[in-house]
Amino acid sequence: MNPDNIVYRSAIWIIPLVIAIVFHEVAHGWVAKWLGDPTAAERKRLSFNPIRHVDPIGTIVVPLGLAIAHAPVFGWAKPVPVIAERLRNPRYGMMAVALAGPGMNLALATIAAVALGLFGNAIGTGQPGGVGAFVVANLVNFLLVNVFLALFNLLPLPPFDGGHVVQGLLPRSLAVHYAKLAPFGFLIMIFLLVLLPMAFPNANVVARLVVPPAEAVVRMFLSLAAAIS
Repeated sequence: MNPDNIVYRSAIWIIPLVIAIVFHEVAHGWVAKWLGDPTAAERKRLSFNPIRHVDPIGTIVVPLGLAIAHAPVFGWAKPVPVIAERLRNPRYGMMAVALAGPGMNLALATIAAVALGLFGNAIGTGQPGGVGAFVVANLVNFLLVNVFLALFNLLPLPPFDGGHVVQGLLPRSLAVHYAKLAPFGFLIMIFLLVLLPMAFPNANVVARLVVPPAEAVVRMFLSLAAAIS
């Protein structure tokens, strides 16, 4: 396996990303079910089968293009269906459901850091591009992807998980108006992540609001891995 090969380079990003987003979505569905809404279970979405969650564009095309371009890799899956009215407490239930996804990603990042600390030195030995190096590269990227997804999804706008948290925290009168942004969530995302940085590079939301805290959290996890090793 040649580390400079496009297949290798794509695999060490897409494999961690698919696992991270599948667990993220299933976590939403689990918490929704615990809080009274079994919709995700009824629609067979509480599954770790990636096929049930893959969005062809968000899970494959976008991450692959970013990996090829050596750009930060991110993506998304088909959202797990949640019906707020079926939750026992819709207002706070939706906040808990929203936070479950980023919470799961941080838990997975913790597991990746522990695995790197326990096994990284052993399995990473050998020639570059070997199986051990491939596994270590996946663990490192799994850590990076999970931290980025957790903080990225906490952006306080729809369609991000942070948008649901903001809606739950706002007074009911303001929350009603805020909820009206939801149908425009995808357009908001494209504007913030693509169009705005193209027009005004200094207004790059991801670079300014997500990357700095993500780097700090990653350093914390790498310190944990170093302490364990």
